[in-house]
Amino acid sequence: MNNRFRFLTAGGTHLDAGLLALRVTIAGSLLIKHGLEKVFTFSAMAQHFPDPIHIGPVPSLVIAMIGDFVCTILVVLGLATRWAALYSFLNIFVAWAFVHHFTFLGKEGAHGELIVLYLGVMLALFLAGAGRYSLDYLLTKSRD
Repeated sequence: MNNRFRFLTAGGTHLDAGLLALRVTIAGSLLIKHGLEKVFTFSAMAQHFPDPIHIGPVPSLVIAMIGDFVCTILVVLGLATRWAALYSFLNIFVAWAFVHHFTFLGKEGAHGELIVLYLGVMLALFLAGAGRYSLDYLLTKSRD
């Protein structure tokens, strides 16, 4: 293949750069919009937060805050990426299933497309890992 089209091949640093871009843009977006919101308005949200698995609104908010704040920071940094992405995926899936009732289209499904995007990226990061540009890679490389 011609060298100027080499970026089209899978693997190598291009794949790692793509994983970095996914981690920073999508997890960063989730962190900024939903994670920081939960941290800074915790007491106000705790009064009316949905309780989809019937453990109480405050524990539900704490679980959601871990997924949207702590886990997204870990994903952006590429630290414990697979576990953090899995936790975040499950958190988002529970919200989509029990709070949004899998709505995707129509007036009620206003956030459905974004939810599916977050789910897809978290699943991809769980399966693929963080890539070379991550703390996970640095930590495993230093053990070799």
